[in-house]
Amino acid sequence: MARIAGVDIPKQKRGVISLTYIYGVGNSRAKEILAKAGVDEDIKVSDWNDDQIGKIREAVGEFTIEGELRSETQLNIKRLMDIGCQRGIRHRAGLPLRGQRTKNNSRTRKGKRKTVANKKKATK
Repeated sequence: MARIAGVDIPKQKRGVISLTYIYGVGNSRAKEILAKAGVDEDIKVSDWNDDQIGKIREAVGEFTIEGELRSETQLNIKRLMDIGCQRGIRHRAGLPLRGQRTKNNSRTRKGKRKTVANKKKATK
């Protein structure tokens, strides 16, 4: 496996697909990186030579990716929580942030259902 930005990218896949294994690099950014490096998108990673890998590493280095991007994202979320804005409060409570309904859905964000016991009805 080729190692770019601290990530082992798969050798058997095309360059565009392999670069998306790096956090912060999607399809369009992968194409942009390969265009800057002057490498064809359809060539598999196993067929890259050392010169091409060096150019790709250089092109990837211009972007905020991996650990730096993760920490930046976490700091942004922490800032929202510290200033107490709506999105920060929703982050703190573990609820969806962008106006989705929560009565029936949002299980991904809220987690597994917690059953609440019903109160018994008083008999007359």
